[in-house]
Amino acid sequence: MIVDDRVLHEDFVPSEVVHRHEEVNHLSETLEPLLSDARPETAFLFGPTGVGKTCIARYTVDQLCEQLPSVRTVYVNCWQEYTRFRVLYSVLEAIDRAFDIHRSTPKDELFRRLSDADDQPIVAILDEVDQLEETEVLYDLHRLPHVSLVLIANREEELFASFDDRVRSRLRAGTRVQFDRYGTDELVAILEERAVQGLEPGAIDERHLRTVADAAAGDARVGIGILRSAVRRADRRGLESVTDDVLAESIPDARTAIRRKTVEQLIEHQRVLYDLIAEAGEIEPGELYAAYEAAVDDPKTNRTLRNYLTKMVHYDLIEAVGERRGRTYRLVDDE
Repeated sequence: MIVDDRVLHEDFVPSEVVHRHEEVNHLSETLEPLLSDARPETAFLFGPTGVGKTCIARYTVDQLCEQLPSVRTVYVNCWQEYTRFRVLYSVLEAIDRAFDIHRSTPKDELFRRLSDADDQPIVAILDEVDQLEETEVLYDLHRLPHVSLVLIANREEELFASFDDRVRSRLRAGTRVQFDRYGTDELVAILEERAVQGLEPGAIDERHLRTVADAAAGDARVGIGILRSAVRRADRRGLESVTDDVLAESIPDARTAIRRKTVEQLIEHQRVLYDLIAEAGEIEPGELYAAYEAAVDDPKTNRTLRNYLTKMVHYDLIEAVGERRGRTYRLVDDE
């Protein structure tokens, strides 16, 4: 039933995009100065999870590379690479300049190497940039005329609130590309294209794809996860196509699998917060912060903790109930 399993993963970048043409054009126009040996403005891609920000960024940069083969491209997921050292190292590694670098290598040496690598333009996509703990790395990268930035985050206000004045002033003038939730018809079309590329003909019909899209509620990440779960389940049972029963079982299983994977990606201090909320069932911020400080040796600031909690809300791991002083946090129900 499955012809190409790669297509059934959210990080697959298609050769053609379905919908999001306006966003592709906007980002392409922002990067166009590179074709004339000029430096583009920093591009910001904002929107909730599962709306195609990462896919469109990588697709558009791939299209740029076809026109300008000399450009070097870098993708950094700041959820994993959240310090200045890790980001600079990831960029150097992608352009083959990370040799002989160790954990003890001074960060200024990494910056110097990247500064010297100015023989070709670099486009750096920094995904989940609101996860950065050391945002001064954005100031570093912006200082380099041969490095162009594409920064991906959920919300502009929250991202800029995490910047110091120096970073904020440098990046304020960048181009914004806003992404909204997919409509049901749009998500059906995306899933249908994935099915055409990744599955045997007839493996899933449009009615079932619409059920998947309805369950995903505009989140392509969830929709692709449900599709993947359903076809694998049907395949294991020796079926020729996805059935109603298979799909009904796959929807909650896919949601649980996505949530589990996201939890596994949490950095150490986020995971401590998540586990404390899970243990308490429901907890107010002051109590949560006190429990967190007692649980770790080197606690982060309250501002950083708020950023962590906001990110986990965006990814449907936890929910914030109530407003301000009456707010509490609890895990999102899998049902």
